[in-house]
Amino acid sequence: MKGVDICGIRYNCYIIRAYLGYYLRITDLKDASNLTLCDLHHSCVGEHYVGHINDSIYIIKENSYRRVTNLTTDTGRDCKPIHSNYHNGDYYFSVKGKFYIVFKDQKIYKTTSKLTSPDCQEYPLNDDYSDGLYYWGRSFHFYIMSMTDNWGVQFIKASDFSSGNKEWFNSVHKDILDFLPGGLSLTTGPTVGTWERVRALKNDTNEPISFKESIKRKVGYNKETVTKITHNWNVKLSAKVKVNELAMLIANAQLSLDTEYGGSFLKVEKENGMKRRKKK
Repeated sequence: MKGVDICGIRYNCYIIRAYLGYYLRITDLKDASNLTLCDLHHSCVGEHYVGHINDSIYIIKENSYRRVTNLTTDTGRDCKPIHSNYHNGDYYFSVKGKFYIVFKDQKIYKTTSKLTSPDCQEYPLNDDYSDGLYYWGRSFHFYIMSMTDNWGVQFIKASDFSSGNKEWFNSVHKDILDFLPGGLSLTTGPTVGTWERVRALKNDTNEPISFKESIKRKVGYNKETVTKITHNWNVKLSAKVKVNELAMLIANAQLSLDTEYGGSFLKVEKENGMKRRKKK
């Protein structure tokens, strides 16, 4: 899903939701003790995010990148075109100073030391690494988050992308899942709709009859439940936004997702969504 990504620099990971305008800074996906919610600078909205060993984050949008050292302040910015060898990748990440570009449909990945250079190596994508939802690197290791049939969302750590070997795997903490698309369907259940029976009338005459009946439609979500999403987040926002309002943005985004992600495929841009309410 473009605009949603995970990248890592040294001891931190960044979970970015570009089109909400925020990112979550964390140190460990299995632990909720150090979560910080931050503003995303408007110039740092991109499709993919890559953390590099040079302490920079590469923001990829279409066929160019923007390199910054801070996603909130847009510090150290530098923009360059990406070589055509690396266009239209499904996932981008970096380990040990090298960039990895994954092309899932082609079942290959490419590595290069510079996204602007045509020089690269191409390898077959190992089946064990082909089902990731997110790929990211941290200095000397890479990580893959995926959905498993038996144990839900898990992530693995490894150092050799060609081998398929895993050094370890672990589960993702609930408070982190809540920030990811589809996460609410895992922690609180999928969104649902219900049908209500409409009264039927029998007409034995030749004359038309008419009647009116109000049907109540519940839209939105439970405010008390939704605001629990952010209860373990440290907030570091420059914008004047309340955390509970952000929680509702996340809930609205969840409702608009395809049912594959536990959503209802509802278009909620015009709903204020502040409370669950009834419409006739």
